[in-house]
Amino acid sequence: MVKLGVVVIREMRPTMGKVMLALFNILGPLNGKYFLDLFAGSGQIAFTAARRNAALVCCVESDRKRYEAMVKAAPEGVKCFCMDVRRAIPKFAKNGWKFDIIFADPPYALGWGEEFPRVMAAGSAILAEDGVVVFEHSAGEDAKDFGSSDWSMEDRFYGDTVLTFYRRRRA
Repeated sequence: MVKLGVVVIREMRPTMGKVMLALFNILGPLNGKYFLDLFAGSGQIAFTAARRNAALVCCVESDRKRYEAMVKAAPEGVKCFCMDVRRAIPKFAKNGWKFDIIFADPPYALGWGEEFPRVMAAGSAILAEDGVVVFEHSAGEDAKDFGSSDWSMEDRFYGDTVLTFYRRRRA
């Protein structure tokens, strides 16, 4: 159970401090970058990106109570959307939005290791040319590739947590 303001949120698994520190060390400076946090939960990853001077930060969370708590806690300029990721990605693509960094931390053990790469590959137009997709998952759940040799994949292990980095291969 996690408390955000006065709202109590159950069954949320925030990214551990050591994983978050590693993530932002790997990503480096965010100045001028567009950052998208999918399955945002409490918004801690997105809020950290905003504090690290990302030019645009967007959060997507499908749970209404988590979304409402996140909106109340969000720093100025962070855009929050209450919708399913499977709807958000095509919506952003349709609107021509592009992000330098896309971070996704879906609930563990619900099949997202297979589904998220498929959804993201179909919506890859939202990733900027030199962008990166970071997928957080449990070590017990394999992350699939994007189904194309156009993408590279690299795993970083932090105990039971894995960060999988997807990048477009350069021609």
